[in-house]
Amino acid sequence: MRVALFVTCLVDLMRPRIGFATLKLLAAAGCDVVVPEGQTCCGQPAYNAGDRPAAIDLAKKVIAEFAGYDYVVAPSGSCADHIRNKYPELLAGDPDWQARAAALAGCVYELTDFLVNVAKLERVPGNFAGSVTYHDSCSGLRGLGIKDQPRALLAKLPQVELREMTGAEECCGFGGTFSVKFGDISAAIAEKKCRHLCAAGADAVVGGDLGCLLNIEGKLRRLGDETTQVLHVAEVLAGEL
Repeated sequence: MRVALFVTCLVDLMRPRIGFATLKLLAAAGCDVVVPEGQTCCGQPAYNAGDRPAAIDLAKKVIAEFAGYDYVVAPSGSCADHIRNKYPELLAGDPDWQARAAALAGCVYELTDFLVNVAKLERVPGNFAGSVTYHDSCSGLRGLGIKDQPRALLAKLPQVELREMTGAEECCGFGGTFSVKFGDISAAIAEKKCRHLCAAGADAVVGGDLGCLLNIEGKLRRLGDETTQVLHVAEVLAGEL
């Protein structure tokens, strides 16, 4: 399979090792991976801010850069959801671009969904040992149905114990521009999430969207928790910590 990796802005800027972990996992699944060099943003921030023209321009850029691959994989439910579910809507007024958007949408996958349902990865290369609790990000869960896939992959690590937290499916308070526009509400939601994950007593909180993880880690540290690890699922599965 010829697979294009959509790195995502946050991974590129904030934690590049997630991208390398994703490459390692895709290689373990037997994929021929290409990382298009000109890629930038999927356009979701512009879309959420109401800048439709910029969102459309970025959608066209991504469509052009990622056309022709068997699959496109992103270590982010948020970006994958935007490309798959919002691009056809954004380009509905242009038959040619809408068709191209639909074609891309049909081959775009969030990482764990791809590894479980397309590549059917049997073994993961990581060796993480300890307890984890999993945070289900809003876009991945509600937009793409990402729930069982990361847990199934974590179960392949024999030394990992999954401890489910109360409210695992509840928002962490990030929500992209929401956390900027409604800071006080966002902070309160994040604090509730952190109380739940701390109560689970796990060594690490794991998730599939770096935006959520950065928000959770920031609140944890401000609450005085300096020990709980905050990890992307790709880092755990690939052993890139």
